[in-house]
Amino acid sequence: MTPELRTWSGTYRFTARTVIAARTIDDVRRAVTAGGRVRALGTRHSFNDLADNGETLVTVTGIAPEPVLDEPARTVTVGAGITYGALAAWLQERGWALPNLGSLPHISVAGATATGTHGSGTRNRILSAAIAGLEYVDADGELRQAGRADPGFDGMAVGLGAFGVVVRITLDVQPSYLIRQDVYAGPTWDRVLADLDAIMSAAYSVSLFTDWTGDSMQMAWVKRRLDAPERDPSATPEQFFGAPRDLGPVRLVDAPVDNLTIVGAAGPWSERLPHFRLDSPPSNGDEIQSEYFIDRSSGAAALDAVRRLSPVITPLLLVSEFRATAADRLWLSGSYGRETLAIHFTWRNQPDQVSVALTEVEAALAPFGARPHWGKLTHIQAGQPELLYPRLGDARALFERLDPAGRFSNHRLERLGVREPR
Repeated sequence: MTPELRTWSGTYRFTARTVIAARTIDDVRRAVTAGGRVRALGTRHSFNDLADNGETLVTVTGIAPEPVLDEPARTVTVGAGITYGALAAWLQERGWALPNLGSLPHISVAGATATGTHGSGTRNRILSAAIAGLEYVDADGELRQAGRADPGFDGMAVGLGAFGVVVRITLDVQPSYLIRQDVYAGPTWDRVLADLDAIMSAAYSVSLFTDWTGDSMQMAWVKRRLDAPERDPSATPEQFFGAPRDLGPVRLVDAPVDNLTIVGAAGPWSERLPHFRLDSPPSNGDEIQSEYFIDRSSGAAALDAVRRLSPVITPLLLVSEFRATAADRLWLSGSYGRETLAIHFTWRNQPDQVSVALTEVEAALAPFGARPHWGKLTHIQAGQPELLYPRLGDARALFERLDPAGRFSNHRLERLGVREPR
């Protein structure tokens, strides 16, 4: 099929001449062996040209997920195009869980992990860190497997689609657990900047929301993991670092209340870790997103630097969210080698004005070694990723070895030094 194809938010139009909606792994193999450049496509929750190539795209979301649970190994193997929400529901029905989830359950497992997407929690690594194995179609159209014990696997987990088309993924699982999320209104900037690490570490997952104005933030979303069903509601703290508990109804930007997952009551991890419900439209939709990962030890200073830009940021902003992730060893992860604070911007769909604001935001964050999210809007230039990702050269060498003709490359990967220029 060759339709006009746009990203989820509609803010980027793909230039590929052909889009192949694969229904089987063999469809993917045929798409690759047909020749030319090929890029994999998931749920299109990206905000730049990372997945584009001007030639052929192949979607894997139509391939039957066919989950296989291996309880002794504590893994599940599943089709790469399944959404996190669908997989989470399937696992929960069987008494199993993933370590963490992102805020949107609508995103595909392959797309989210390939770009280093994450949830929150100082003890929780990004979603890609749960990958135990990959099955992918290589540049010759052959089906290959890779696992944690294989050399270079740490470069493949956040692989940016640069070495092949991933068709099945094996993820770590654990016994199901309960999460209770509560919202606390108006944490003060002074308290957040003074106690940032303690705040982000105070629960299984913590998110802070702000529009960068005033003396207080909008709210803190606090997700506490429970080992057993909660029997005493009074055990839930009424304050969170001085911020009072908000008894609702809770609103996030202009999303309807019933778009959000349940607040104030314990429930399955699958229905509490995301901010948004799987059966409702995701987020605002008409938006642009940017995100930057910094060393959490510099988090307060970085936030203070960006806060000074409030007059530039706020008129263009829907909301900003701060989350934390644990350090990992994945070569192209935003959290590679350091405990991380993620600073996220959800912008109004005003691309020209947002582009100007991003220039100032990135200048303010540059002293902190901010790593931009691979799938979101950024002005990152050639040469910069090499300074931000210590293992980028190793990743590039790995991708060139696995795909010497550059079948899975594109202009963006080449410009940023992830692939050799052609």
